Amino acid sequence: MKFGSVDVASAEGAVLAHKLALPSGVLQKGHVLSANDIIALKSAKMDAIIVAQLSDGDVAEDIAAGRIADILASEQIEPKTAFTGRVNFYTASAGIFHAKADVINTLNRISPEITLATLNDGVFVEAGRMVATVKIIPFAVSQHALDEVLAEAQSHAVVSITPSVPFNVGLIATKLPSLKSTTMDKTRGTLHARLEVAGSSLTEEMRVAHDVRELSAAMCVMRNRTDLIVVFGASAITDRQDVIPAALETAGGHVIRLGMPVDPGNLLMIGELDGKLVIGAPGCARSPAENGFDWVLQRLLAQLPVDDDYISSLGVGGLLMEITSRPQPREG
Repeated sequence: MKFGSVDVASAEGAVLAHKLALPSGVLQKGHVLSANDIIALKSAKMDAIIVAQLSDGDVAEDIAAGRIADILASEQIEPKTAFTGRVNFYTASAGIFHAKADVINTLNRISPEITLATLNDGVFVEAGRMVATVKIIPFAVSQHALDEVLAEAQSHAVVSITPSVPFNVGLIATKLPSLKSTTMDKTRGTLHARLEVAGSSLTEEMRVAHDVRELSAAMCVMRNRTDLIVVFGASAITDRQDVIPAALETAGGHVIRLGMPVDPGNLLMIGELDGKLVIGAPGCARSPAENGFDWVLQRLLAQLPVDDDYISSLGVGGLLMEITSRPQPREG
């Protein structure tokens, strides 16, 4: 590709390098100059113009971006039409986004003229969210570089979505005299909003005393009515013998994990009761601000494993924005 200033008379078919305002109208950057454009430029008394001229073996930016998009696209990740060398990708449904970092790094090393940027691997995305963008830097790229990128992308599922599955979720909230009913109402509303964006529903709620026997009985009732149980304790879980884990074991269930390396969200419990997962929510999950509870809930709603290995891997990146309203902010 040749780039630089040329005589207007010889610029037909070239790509305009910079936006131009003419008496007859505006010519945008990237516009392919026609015979009529040349006449307009001459009428504006312009003798020279900065353009890009494609050589043999070059592929125009929009065509190159579109060909890459065709390979990256899937049922859950939809590309838009290429413009100015860019294609944006959007989700068709809510779910967990996956990006293969090693493959993306390889693609981006092939040529600095061809770039792919994505969201972080493993994040939850709503339907209609932009998750990736391909951008061709110059006005054209070599066919050789494009073919190398296409071959690498063809051999991998570079970006993908694990869609969320509709769950009927039950909420059990425990009560103490110090906990206001308005706080419990807000907690229910916040949980409802978290579930709704993922296509799930809060179908049951029970409020019981912060007591092992009452909570255990509520869990036994809820396991037959819902797909997933979320327990908000009036007091945070501080030990495996505390009320919520003890109630789960009394009901015949077991604790999978208590505690996670995500802050806010440390004091989260995951357990199982007759095949139904039980989450003991941390106090910070009463707030709509992002915390470790979001990561676990979103992954469970996509039916992805949330085991000890997964939770143990969350430490890097697990220091989230502080939620000042939580009972014990990390800075005291």
